[in-house]
Amino acid sequence: MNPKFLGKKTNDYSKGSLKSLDPIQRKISYSKYGIDFWNAYEFNYLDKNNIPILKLLEIRIPSNSKITIESKSLKIYLNSFYNKIFHKEAEILKTIKRDLEHIIKSSVKLRFIKKFDSEPKCIEINKTRLKMVPPNKPLKFSGFRSICPVTSQPDFANIYVLCNKKLDVSFLCELFISFKETGEFHEQCVENIFKILNEKYKCSSLEVMGRFMRRGGIDINPLRSSNKKLFFNNFRFFNQ
Repeated sequence: MNPKFLGKKTNDYSKGSLKSLDPIQRKISYSKYGIDFWNAYEFNYLDKNNIPILKLLEIRIPSNSKITIESKSLKIYLNSFYNKIFHKEAEILKTIKRDLEHIIKSSVKLRFIKKFDSEPKCIEINKTRLKMVPPNKPLKFSGFRSICPVTSQPDFANIYVLCNKKLDVSFLCELFISFKETGEFHEQCVENIFKILNEKYKCSSLEVMGRFMRRGGIDINPLRSSNKKLFFNNFRFFNQ
C-alpha cells in the first residue's frame, strides 16, 4: 500500500476534506460477522453560537466491507471540523456518514457517546491458575503487542475471546505473544486470531475482540464473530 499520510510528516491537520480519506483494501475475512469500533476522543466543532464543542464520536464499520479507512487520514478529516458551524448534531453525523460511505461503499453507523459500557467480567489468562478455560466463559489477555506494517511502531491491546469449546491457556498465551513482532493492522491481527482458534478448536460459536490503545486521539477495536448476535460491545478498559 502507498498511504497518503501514514508514516509521513503532516504539518497542517486543519485542511482535511473528503479527499483526505485514504481507503484501504481489506485482506481476506475469516469471520462471518463483525464490527470495527472506532472511537474519536477529540472531535471538535462549532455550535450555532460559534462556541467550540468537544465530543466523543463512535464510528462502526462492518467487517464485511471490502474497504476500510486508514486511521491517520481519518484523523486529518475529522480535525477539519474544528472550524465548521453546525446547528444540530444530526447534521454532523449525516455529513460524516455520507463521506465515509462514499469511500468504503458500505453502510456505516455513527453516534456521539457520553460513556462506555463496563468491561465484561473475564478470566484473565495472564494471571489464572486454570489450565483450561471452560466453554462459554469470556477470557482476557492483557499486553498484546503487534507492529504497524507501515511505521513499525508498536501497538498494544487487550484481547477478549468467547468460545463454546474449552480453550488451552498455555496455547492461548503463546498464540497472543507470537504476534509481538507481526506487522499487521489491528483488524487483520484479530482476523488471524479468529482463524487460528476456529481451525484448532472447530468452534460452532466464537467471538474475538481486540481493544487497542489509541493513536492520535482515535482507537480502533475490531470484533469478529461466528454469530450475528454479538457478546462484546464498545466497552473500555481503564488505561485505554
